Parts: sequence; C-alpha cells; structure tokens
Amino acid sequence: QVRLVESGGGSVQTGGSLRLSCAASELSFSNLPMGWFRQVPGKEREFVATITPSGRSTFYADSIKGRGTISRDNAQRTVSLQINNLKPEDTAIYYCGAGDAGAPVNTLRPRYWGQGTQVTVSS
Repeated sequence: QVRLVESGGGSVQTGGSLRLSCAASELSFSNLPMGWFRQVPGKEREFVATITPSGRSTFYADSIKGRGTISRDNAQRTVSLQINNLKPEDTAIYYCGAGDAGAPVNTLRPRYWGQGTQVTVSS
C-alpha cells in the first residue's frame, strides 16, 4: 500500500503561481511512475502531468503545457507540480497518483491516490 499526502493548494489570483507537493510512504518510490490529476465537481478526474520513475521524462496535458512543471526527488520520496500563470479554469482538486512499477507513464492510470488538495483561482 502506497500512502500519498498532498500539500500546497490554496487560493490565488489569476496569473499567480502555486507549487503542489506530494509525499509518498513507499520505500520503492523510485520505481514508481507518478502523476498529478485534477477534478472539478460533476466531471471526471483528468490527467495533468506525469513523470517517469527516473524523472527523465515528463508528459503534460495541453491545458498545462508551458505553464506547469512536474518534478520528483526520489531521495525525499516527493513529487511536485509547479503551475505558473494560473487561470480560473485551473480551479480544481488536485490529486497525486502513483502507478505500478513498469506501468506506461504517458497513459498512467494510478493505482494509489492521495486525498487531494484544493486549488482555487479567482479572476
């Protein structure tokens, strides 16, 4: 069982920035593909960004490309998402997800989820 705890959400104005962080309990964290996803009420959870176990490759949704950066620190067992130039449409609950070792990263379907952190962007 992988336990994931997100932090860093909050309320910001349009154009602001946030850095979301996710801490993992799993000792084999460095073998796991990780990702960030988001969900608004009434809609399905959607992909935002994913990263390979080594951190060498990353994938982004078109909606976040150029504004978001996913990164990881395997020694600290954390994965982060920096989002700049935030827009009201970025408002959502952001979830950290962990896939099984060896799972495809560009189409990651996490097995494990954190509890989510709310991001609210006001105009």
